[in-house]
Amino acid sequence: MTSSELLITNATVYPVDSGPSPATALAIRDGRFVAVGSPSEASAAVPAARCVDAGGRPIVPGFIDAHAHLQELGLALRRVDLTKSSSPDAVVERLQTYVAEHELSAHAWLRGHGWDQTGWSPPRFPHRRALDAAFPERPVWLTRTDVHAGWANTAALEATVGLDRLHEMSDPDGGHIHRDETGTPTGVLIDAAMALVTDPLPSPSDVEQGRALSTALRHTAQHGVTSLHDAGVGLATLRRVQALIEDDQFPLRLYAMINGRGETFKHFCERGPFHHSSGRLDVESVKFFADGALGSRGAALLEDYADAPGNRGFLLHKDDAFRENVRAAHECGFQVNTHAIGDRANRQVLNAYEEVTLQSAHPLRRPRIEHAQIVAPEDRPRFGRLGAIASVQPAFAPSDQDWAPARLGPDRIEDAYAWRSLSDAGAALAFGSDAPVEPLDPIRAFHAAVTRQDANGAPSGGWHPSEGLARSTALRAHTQGPAYAAFQEDEVGSISVGKRADFVVLSQDLMTVPADRLLDTEVVATYLGGTPVHRQTNWPDAQ
Repeated sequence: MTSSELLITNATVYPVDSGPSPATALAIRDGRFVAVGSPSEASAAVPAARCVDAGGRPIVPGFIDAHAHLQELGLALRRVDLTKSSSPDAVVERLQTYVAEHELSAHAWLRGHGWDQTGWSPPRFPHRRALDAAFPERPVWLTRTDVHAGWANTAALEATVGLDRLHEMSDPDGGHIHRDETGTPTGVLIDAAMALVTDPLPSPSDVEQGRALSTALRHTAQHGVTSLHDAGVGLATLRRVQALIEDDQFPLRLYAMINGRGETFKHFCERGPFHHSSGRLDVESVKFFADGALGSRGAALLEDYADAPGNRGFLLHKDDAFRENVRAAHECGFQVNTHAIGDRANRQVLNAYEEVTLQSAHPLRRPRIEHAQIVAPEDRPRFGRLGAIASVQPAFAPSDQDWAPARLGPDRIEDAYAWRSLSDAGAALAFGSDAPVEPLDPIRAFHAAVTRQDANGAPSGGWHPSEGLARSTALRAHTQGPAYAAFQEDEVGSISVGKRADFVVLSQDLMTVPADRLLDTEVVATYLGGTPVHRQTNWPDAQ
């Protein structure tokens, strides 16, 4: 991709910075904005530029997804999509259709993603028997929508951990082997227990990984995402990304979080943060996990689950061990980003951040809590005091509204998905999708943050509507917020002179269109460094 001078006029430009808003034109030279304002101001900056008439369309900064999984997104897009399956039988039917439409060897693994028992009737975990009846010999492994649980058939269990061995095993630390009323494993494995299948599972080949990454990159561009914070990567993926960058085949800026303390952490700890000269890859943070997910009751709560007395979920690390992880990453010069969903997990993380800061010569570097889904009211102000960032996923609220109250009860649900309360308490917000857990779709996230409703407009008036955000706040949280969360606020996140020319052309104005039409908004064009990486046929820039 190459950069050249470009002038766009007849637009409604939302800079999302401290300047006047909106503008009507912008100018680009060498991949950066050189003017934002009136047509005369912009054209004076690039008098010889090609000119594009936006036809009155709105332009916003390139969306930044603050929490997603790029490689996993690509793999999920190429596997069986189970997100709309309404029952175990519907899952089996979708799998059978997939097998009929694709050439698979007789005993090739069948992989799928996206089932969610909370929307089934009854809303309970499935059993391997449903899979065994349709696939007695082919191994089947299906990840839940939150990727914190998996569902295996008997063939998959026999090919990996072994059913007899699984029957005799106790739950691993940080995980759960789901069993039926007779004590027999059902094939559902939660959090750390998933490794019993995934560790021996054949990894996708380099060719499959490469194709998946290319699929994900097309998907991000089509949805207006110009930067993505990849929540947990290893050296193999980073080398694959770097090779694509060198070949000019990577239309995205990637802020990579190292996946815990392993070989990748050791590699970068010895060398320090990495910044590619292209501006397409930065490795400056480490991702840890404090607990599991709410849907599978793995989130660590301060009190029992309302629908499972005696169960409070589980922390994945003891306090001392987790604090040591934070300290080690901080001493290596990296930002610390921790997955925490339950209120007990969020408190553990805040405690560790506070203690390491007190013991260190320098404060933590913009520490983040990924999800911050259930935070006790007394813990919310601690985000502001610690300078901690709440990296949250607005789409979780409408997705979870039908079942989360049962997990938490009527009082504690008030402490959950409370994005506005967190912001009011001083937390900096950064919006993401957690794709492939939720679809990578910033417009869907914007709609959820503003309306607190699902795609069908339910519930009327919004779910806990007091937690809804102003449109300007929601747009900032998907642009400037994530840029700040990645130390990139001087480079991206707003349409400002001197910054990289990453922006999105939309079909209608997110800031003024009626709320019930927000989801009709389309991405007309996506620009990265002043070069289009996606465009509809009706967009006039034919570079």
